[in-house]
Amino acid sequence: MRAISTSIPDVLIIEPKVFGDSRGFFFESFNQKNFNQATGIDVNFVQDNHSRSVKGVLRGLHYQIRQPQGKLVRVVRGAVFDVAVDIRKSSPTFGQWVGAELTEYNYHQMWVPAGFAHGFYVLTDSADFLYKTTDYYNPDLERSLAWDDPQVAISWPIENGTQPIVSAKDTKATKLADAEIFA
Repeated sequence: MRAISTSIPDVLIIEPKVFGDSRGFFFESFNQKNFNQATGIDVNFVQDNHSRSVKGVLRGLHYQIRQPQGKLVRVVRGAVFDVAVDIRKSSPTFGQWVGAELTEYNYHQMWVPAGFAHGFYVLTDSADFLYKTTDYYNPDLERSLAWDDPQVAISWPIENGTQPIVSAKDTKATKLADAEIFA
């Protein structure tokens, strides 16, 4: 396993060692000791989640204002464009975003620390998305940052003329200028 830096130093791409041959492949999808050594981060994961979405679904950008969750995310079927937005007011990268394509074929994972809003856009007919979290989900503490906020200006890979499929909750998401954020 190795950790690859992104344009926001706290967000990392995790690349596992994959062993493959004509029979298929094998890799350790998570090993606490190796994760800590590769990233220099010592966190405990308390919850695993699995979602399936169809092409064109955009989920997010979600975060919890209290009980913030760090997330280790990956795709086991399909492909997504995964995004993390820094919403820590005191951070030098506040309001900036980083994105990466996570696929069933590249096996990459993204580490999204607490203090970031997170979301993804489905690129294939469907995608199965797995994520480990460092704190428990609490719907009363969840917030949504607008996926199309011009201040953040995420370059989503959405085909011209199409609208992403967004939940009712996410259509009411807040722009960064009005959002509850971290100190």
